[in-house]
Amino acid sequence: MNLLNDKKLLITGVLTDDSIAFSVAKLAIEEGADVILTGAGRALSLTQRTAKKLPIVPEVYELDVTKPEQAFELSSIIEQKWGRLDGVLHAIGFAPQNCLGDGVLKAVWDEVSTALEISTYSYKLLAEAFLSLLQKSDSGSLVGLDFDASAAWPTYDWMGVAKAGLESLNRYLAKDLGKFNIRVNLVAAGPIKTVAAKSIPQFGQFEDAWAARSPLKWSTTDHEAVAKACIMFFSDYLPLTTGEILHVDGGFHAVSA
Repeated sequence: MNLLNDKKLLITGVLTDDSIAFSVAKLAIEEGADVILTGAGRALSLTQRTAKKLPIVPEVYELDVTKPEQAFELSSIIEQKWGRLDGVLHAIGFAPQNCLGDGVLKAVWDEVSTALEISTYSYKLLAEAFLSLLQKSDSGSLVGLDFDASAAWPTYDWMGVAKAGLESLNRYLAKDLGKFNIRVNLVAAGPIKTVAAKSIPQFGQFEDAWAARSPLKWSTTDHEAVAKACIMFFSDYLPLTTGEILHVDGGFHAVSA
């Protein structure tokens, strides 16, 4: 269908081919987009190796969101290469060990601030750093990956707080960027086995809950539905949708026990 024909996309968060961001990048390329990937620190080489598994091997640049200057440097590189960006995928999240699994009382501020900086504030950083490039698109789109923060989850703790902040920030960015014709939306995915998921203690509890309650059959190893939702937000098919949180979770969020 070529939903993204000639679109220029920046995709963060690709670590392995189990990453949701990898599936987004793969489908974007198949739908006609040009893609750039980013990686950070020691994981950069992993992103570079994984990039070779995509249908067209994209360029990979370093982007550590705790070093804002890298985001602005990358913006300058993309300005010279493409002249614009049509979309940016925020697939970035991290919390120190004490922020997960033991409730919210154990973690100290330095640990919590790290979780919030990387998992929440970085959404604003990407919007700021790539604003001028997204403005040059006919319809720029910032898309973030989310996990429903409307309730407290077992073991998710400060990452849940970070996601709640992400959801609020999504609304404020939508308000502030609308005047530039830039849409800002989140895709709230159900639990999927990724490298990031391995850091969540007792991840099996999420699998069990979804198996028991999701109206539609949910697979923790299938990224396709989430990737398709991201592609739809990057496409021109939702031109007046912004500030939205689209749940791709088999309907789990809509039903009670």
